[in-house]
Amino acid sequence: MYSDPNMEASARLVAAAREENAKRNPPRMTAEEKEQLLKTYHPDYREEEFEFLQAGPNKGEKVPKELAALLQGRSRIDPKDIDLSQPDYDTDVLVIGGGGAGASAAIEADQAGAKVLVVTKLRMGDANTMMAEGGIQAADKPNDSPAQHFLDAYGGGHFAAQKDLLAKLVTDAPEAIQWLSSLGVEFDKAPDGTMITTHGGGTSRKRMHAAKDYSGAEIMRTLRDEVINRGITVVDFTAAIELILDDQGRCAGAVLMNMETRELKIARAKTVILATGGAGRLHYQGFPTSNHYGATADGLVLGYRAGAKLLYPDTLQYHPTGAAFPAQIFGALVTEKVRSVGAMLINAKGEAFMNPLETRDVSAAAIIRECSDRGNGVKTPAGYAVWLDTPMIELKHGEGTIEKRIPAMMRMFGKYGIDIRKEPILVYPTLHYQNGGLKITVDGQSTVENLFVAGEAVGGIHGRNRLMGNSLLDIIVFGRNAGQQAAAKAKDVTCGALSLEHVNKFHHMLEEAAVDTGKVSPRLLPTYNSLGKEF
Repeated sequence: MYSDPNMEASARLVAAAREENAKRNPPRMTAEEKEQLLKTYHPDYREEEFEFLQAGPNKGEKVPKELAALLQGRSRIDPKDIDLSQPDYDTDVLVIGGGGAGASAAIEADQAGAKVLVVTKLRMGDANTMMAEGGIQAADKPNDSPAQHFLDAYGGGHFAAQKDLLAKLVTDAPEAIQWLSSLGVEFDKAPDGTMITTHGGGTSRKRMHAAKDYSGAEIMRTLRDEVINRGITVVDFTAAIELILDDQGRCAGAVLMNMETRELKIARAKTVILATGGAGRLHYQGFPTSNHYGATADGLVLGYRAGAKLLYPDTLQYHPTGAAFPAQIFGALVTEKVRSVGAMLINAKGEAFMNPLETRDVSAAAIIRECSDRGNGVKTPAGYAVWLDTPMIELKHGEGTIEKRIPAMMRMFGKYGIDIRKEPILVYPTLHYQNGGLKITVDGQSTVENLFVAGEAVGGIHGRNRLMGNSLLDIIVFGRNAGQQAAAKAKDVTCGALSLEHVNKFHHMLEEAAVDTGKVSPRLLPTYNSLGKEF
């Protein structure tokens, strides 16, 4: 498949060194080496790509330029044109977002007896959850513990996680696996029924549970079916474009927009859960992304304009192994599970240049260094990349391992004539995860009363870097938690008079700060047309 002479020659070097590379693992980097590597090569440290906010709850703090333009953008509506007196929907719990976090929240809120409405700007299940591949962490084996899981995640996140949130994540993890299993998720199991677990980057124990290499799709399928089977009301192709507060400053609903007709609707709710996902489709710093089409930071924008504070909005995760060739799948996720089952990262000279299970931020920075200063990248039509030596998996574990453990990867590359059992693949970091987001307390509530947040729109759970498998875990743990807490809170809430005055106040702050980004927000969908016209 690699007909380009340079790629072909480099691939031969990789094959020639395979047996020797398979016998050894490069040593793990020291803490000092990691720190220097990140500061020099990781995109989060490129100061010129960030700017300081001039208005809102996080005024004076830095965020990516692309996000700043939306956080400080103008609303899609003029409050004086919106009639809030006769809501189109009236519910106890309004869930905004139809991915894993939103579905988990809706299921638990419904289980608690609340009236639930789910709105999603695409379809139920069109979310990053569906695209997650590698697995979900939980310390449920005899040689492991939530305490060890905490230490791995806390260190991997640069000791910046909110400790109460992280403690809840790891403590609730084993029960989350059992909950998913009881709903019908088909995790990989040994013949005796024991769940198979593997390592991930930064883990000291094998605690990664998976369903082949389409774990997220299996989890999302199951959650979506449960939502449908429960008869929970779901309104597809409907985006939240502004949150509504009541006269006491509490979140009390949202202004909704039909994505096809642009018709506006009003939803009144006693509590609201933002589960809108990430921001990969903003393509920070021009990076490709592994994210689904609707990942445009909507929840951050909506929450921020309503007065909710952000935490760590300046930190993103660039997954080290995005597909770099062929062009048809440029940026698509190559799951970390490929490395956890035995593949190694190899440079153009056939050298294994880093330990395969370093954390994601360290791995991404090491690849960028290899392709830039060291000049050891493989030239591709889109730039430079390194090899992920997939044939090494079957050299280590025997024929048939790839088809059994990572069949989706085999199919994805096989469509373009690349047999990953026999040929290595080319990878480069891809924008993958929003580490920062809206600040919450352990009950899932933001700094705005009755506004709960779950999933990738939350900041603080993982600190400044996330370990593999902790995202699928947090959408379950904190999605369920938000649903339970929002339903309980709704029992004691009587909505006051609905108001959009906070939108006027935010616009006034922008005018006082002389900020005009020229953007309306939330963005809703990415722009890929030549005219640059935004939806």
